[in-house]
Order: sequence, then structure tokens, then C-alpha cells
Amino acid sequence: MMSILAEKLSDKAVMNQHETLFHRHPANPILTGKDWPYSMNSVFNAGATLLPDGSTVLLCRVEDRRGLSHLCVARSVNGVDGWQIDREPTLMPDVERYPEELWGIEDPRITYVPELKQYAIAYTSYSRGGPGVSLALTKDFRAFERLGVVMSPDDKDAALLPRRINGFWALIHRPMTPLGAHIWISYSPDLRHWGNHKLMLEARRGAWWDANRIGMSPPPIETSRGWLMIYHGVRRTPSSSIYRLGLALFDLEQPEKCLIRGDSWMFAPETEYERHGDVQDVVFPCGYTVAPDGDTINLYYGAADSSIALAHGSIRSLLVWLDANGHSESSHDRRERHR
Repeated sequence: MMSILAEKLSDKAVMNQHETLFHRHPANPILTGKDWPYSMNSVFNAGATLLPDGSTVLLCRVEDRRGLSHLCVARSVNGVDGWQIDREPTLMPDVERYPEELWGIEDPRITYVPELKQYAIAYTSYSRGGPGVSLALTKDFRAFERLGVVMSPDDKDAALLPRRINGFWALIHRPMTPLGAHIWISYSPDLRHWGNHKLMLEARRGAWWDANRIGMSPPPIETSRGWLMIYHGVRRTPSSSIYRLGLALFDLEQPEKCLIRGDSWMFAPETEYERHGDVQDVVFPCGYTVAPDGDTINLYYGAADSSIALAHGSIRSLLVWLDANGHSESSHDRRERHR
């Protein structure tokens, strides 16, 4: 009896130990509406990348006082402060040529593509029919080539992989279908025509933290073990919803094949600026940068749809945590755990 009790107490102690994988920067939130050089409502959900000189670019979602969004660039030498913000919107909806942008453009995710020697930006274009996925290319975040809508509504949470997979470009996205809000991947020979759609990761069912609706957060991180994805799960509550983050790992050459999926969330709204704002209880990263050591990840995330915050982590630690807190996403495991 004593050994059973000791085992139960040991299990309880393990369950009460929560490893901190991302450490919030003490200067958070690092960008708010008060920093903006022109009239607006809020700034959040920024794509992120490093320029060749090592400086950080954030492509920020800025919501105006009508409720419509555009994109604006903020630059920083150290990625923390001293932000140089464009004096006017960097990328505005172009409704004449791209009517799918009628109600704004949102949530950009940036991928540097060595083959193109350009940055690919996947963003949400909001039309009368709902949100869709559009692509644009840029070399300097000053001039942009729009490719237009590539995934029709209702679709969002998209990013391009940085290299071709078996000769085809690969786009991860989250369509809303009769099957639910799951993460998919699609392939294209030319970035304009997409097909071969495959399910990557299903939202779980029941009481899970990521039941019913999930989506990719920033673009996946290419590691020697696979594509490491930080994704968000939306837990609906009687009063609102909670956006939290989890991890999954996918095969490098077959990205639709999930190798490991974490069972629990690993980052969630805790602070005042994450729990209270235009939309409460939201942490929503759209971008990250990786330090010169190849391991430190700087995660930029929208907090409560009202500001941009920064947290630091370790790619190595994320993989170790995933090994300890995840399971293989084999078809058998998927059936068992989604019942």
C-alpha cells in the first residue's frame, strides 16, 4: 500500500513540475500603439526575420481605428529596442488590383528563400468571402511583388517552407473545412498553382487544450531531426477562448508526416499584457529569429491582440521537451488519443 501511495505522490510531483521553455523579456511588451508614428488602434502578430547585417525586421500587423489591418515594418539593431518604425504603412491593402484584400491584410509570416534570394511573405487577405491566404515577395521590405491569393477562404495561418520538397514548393496553412480546423500542407511548381493537399496535424477532440481548432504559429524551424513546429490551440471557455502554444515535429522530406506531437501546451497567457487587451488570453507568435549560436530562438508574439512581446528559448530544449512530453503520431496513436 505504501509503495502505491509513494508512486502516486511521485506522479503528482512530476505533474506539478512545469519546465519553462520560453522566458519573457523583462522589457515586454516591446512594441505598443504608443510607439507608432501615426494614428492607429493596436499592433500585434508580427512576422520576423534577420537581415544580412544582423538587424531584425518585424512586419507588424497594425489595426486602424476602423478595425481594418495593414502591415508596417519596424527595424532594430538588437531585436529588442531602438525600433525604427516606418513613418507610414509599409504594405496597404490594394483593393483595386487585389479585391480579396477588401477588409484588410493580417498576420504575416516571413520565410527567406535562398533559391529566390528573396523573402516570401504569407499573409491573410480578408475578403467578403472571409480570410484567405496571399503571398508576396520582397528583397528589402520596401518594394513588394504580390502573387495574389493562393488559398481561397476560409483559410489562414500560412507559411512557405524555405526550400522545395521533391521539386515542389510547400505551403503550410489552416483551412476551415467540414472536417474541422486542422493544419494542412499543399504543393506547387510555381508558387501560384497549388494542389496535392495533405493533412498534417489534426485538432484533437474533447477536453484537450488543442481540441477543435489549431493553427501553425510561426514558420516551422528546420532542424537535423525534422521540421519543428510551434502551433496554437484554441480552448473555448464559457466566457471566451484561450490561445496556447504546443510543439510537433515533422519529417524533413515528407513534411505531412508527423513524427512526435506534444501532449500538453508549453506556453500560455500569464501576464497582464497577455491576458487583457482587445482580445483577452492570447499569445500568438507569427515570427522568430535564431541567434548566431544556432540554438537560441527569439520568439515575437502578439499579446491579447494589443501589443508585441518577446520571449527567448532554446531549440535544443524544445526538442528535449518534445521527446519527454510527446508521442508518435502513428495512425494507431491518433485514433486512440482522439477518441
